[in-house]
Amino acid sequence: MMIDTVAAPETTFPVQLKMLLEQEARYQPKLCGLRIIESAQDNGLRMTAALRDFQVKELLSLTRFFGFSAESFSLAVNLLDRFLAQMKVQPKHLSCVGLCCFYIAVKVSEDEKNIPLANDLIRISQHRFTVSDMMRMEKIVLEKLHWKAKATTSLHFLRLYYSHVIEQMPAERKKMLNIERLEAQLKACYCCFSFSKVKPSLLALAVLALEIQEQSLHELTEEFQSLKQYSNIKEGDLICVREMVAKCLAEYSSTKCTKPDNHKLRWIVSGRTARQLKHSYYRIAHLPTIPEAAC
Repeated sequence: MMIDTVAAPETTFPVQLKMLLEQEARYQPKLCGLRIIESAQDNGLRMTAALRDFQVKELLSLTRFFGFSAESFSLAVNLLDRFLAQMKVQPKHLSCVGLCCFYIAVKVSEDEKNIPLANDLIRISQHRFTVSDMMRMEKIVLEKLHWKAKATTSLHFLRLYYSHVIEQMPAERKKMLNIERLEAQLKACYCCFSFSKVKPSLLALAVLALEIQEQSLHELTEEFQSLKQYSNIKEGDLICVREMVAKCLAEYSSTKCTKPDNHKLRWIVSGRTARQLKHSYYRIAHLPTIPEAAC
């Protein structure tokens, strides 16, 4: 069977936005499934929001360890949320499901030469299941998602919104709006289950709105209002999600927050494993420090 793909964007902003808006609902996790996860008790037998968040943070650690793109991480989270919202996954199987979603996303988004072997990926992530287990689970994930292995995500909207508004800014002010910082903020939001229920366009616009507010980019007020109208987003919804983003980023910057950790992944890379891995696997692209203003 063929793997579903997202159509290539057209050249103009309105056409690109219209295309993404038409597609986003097709790749949204089922709300009823997300609500079941959200209401589940942490008894070790059912999937919970906390378990989902822990798994996403592990995927972010792997993304950073291998130096994979934001596209890979964003897609992996989308695949994971869609699968969890559709299937009753037992906690003991979550790590295998998560790694399969990550591997599918990597194979879709990364250059073939940078894709690790499944066995190496299992070893680096320090899980106990086998390659055969992973291949069987990968087939299940793809079948349940109807082979739609690509998706329209918040990252697509964020980059499109950014590219549009940056053109409206004076040259000396453009450095105030940094796409790497915005993407880092979005990654932090992905680690919070609450945003799984928010449509991608709304989450992306809320991240951008908060940054425009924080950087006091008043010259973008009119253009931002146009973006909101183009995207058919209500002011009340935007305010609500923007506050959620602000709270998430405040918690992420807190010393009490459990952030993705590469140390777990580093110590195992030695001896025979190290000799079998490519040098590119040691690149670790750290997230920018979110609370500080971009340089």
